[in-house]
Amino acid sequence: MSNFVHIFNSRCRKVRVLLIKTSSMGDIIHTLPALTDAGRAIPGITFDWVVENTFVEIPPWHPLVNKVIPVALRRWRKGIFSRTTRAEWNQLHQQLREQQYDIVLDAQGLLKSAFLSFFTNGLRVGLDFSSARESLASLAYQRKCRVNFYQHAIVRMRSLFSQALGYTLPATPPDFGLTRLPSSLSLPSSQPYLVFLHGTTWATKLWPETYWIELAKLAEQAGYRIKLSGGNAEEMARAQRIGGACAAVDVLPRLTLADMAALLVEAEAVVAVDTGFGHLAAALNVPTVSLYGATNSAYTGAIGRTSVHLTAKFPCAPCVKRVCTYREPSVVTPACYGTLPPGYVWENVVRKLSSK
Repeated sequence: MSNFVHIFNSRCRKVRVLLIKTSSMGDIIHTLPALTDAGRAIPGITFDWVVENTFVEIPPWHPLVNKVIPVALRRWRKGIFSRTTRAEWNQLHQQLREQQYDIVLDAQGLLKSAFLSFFTNGLRVGLDFSSARESLASLAYQRKCRVNFYQHAIVRMRSLFSQALGYTLPATPPDFGLTRLPSSLSLPSSQPYLVFLHGTTWATKLWPETYWIELAKLAEQAGYRIKLSGGNAEEMARAQRIGGACAAVDVLPRLTLADMAALLVEAEAVVAVDTGFGHLAAALNVPTVSLYGATNSAYTGAIGRTSVHLTAKFPCAPCVKRVCTYREPSVVTPACYGTLPPGYVWENVVRKLSSK
């Protein structure tokens, strides 16, 4: 252990870490404060980052990320024996082996990320059997770290990095270090606007469409434009329906991650369900009101200096289920969101706007 700590206390050489954190968008954003901690504790440290190709735009936004190594595990699973998959895997294998790292840190804690670590050059470090999301992943690591699973994901990542890299966990608020945000986005109107982030992966996390329309009309009455976009055809169709019901809504085309970040940065405020872009808005310190029903904000809530969580007050919330199983008559679906109506959400948006 003393030799291990000596490596990272050295001030005479560059420390190189390979970070494996492939997805999802929210998880990637939750990891950024840990990089900032490491940079303050270990001058000269840099990170190469293995990430799903869908999210390759995000890691370079942090100044300590030197190189991004894309993977396409989700796509490869669908064509595992195809020629394209074999060629891309061979290229990844070469990239993983070409650099000697001081530490290879698997911050994902899954079997797929642990598998990738075997093809690297460096001391493999990750979560122990009781801490990893998939316990058997811990068998791949040469050094294991114990981190309490029942705490916010940002705290978990900061704790893991501090143990893995041998420094004291700081008590400071999380600093996401988002200082490199390239974008070519150009907005035609200078009128102040809000961004509604309505899209998410689980049906149980979707705030009712009628609620979004009511909220847009409240924002319109207050003199704001509303910007909507979407990441797939279903989300774009929903955005069009909301836009069709309120003249103040501007429906934008599908945007790159960098352009979405630029859109969020200039917004007066953001309203979001539990989605990656909601975490990004909070990390960028844009006033953000996040809505939580099925998921637990204590573990995955969007955190930032100007963000707030609104959690559903309902007997079965948070259920952490992808399908709502509540059977009693309800005005809305998912039923728990009946406790987060548009008027209440707008009151919280107004509070954020007035505190700017």
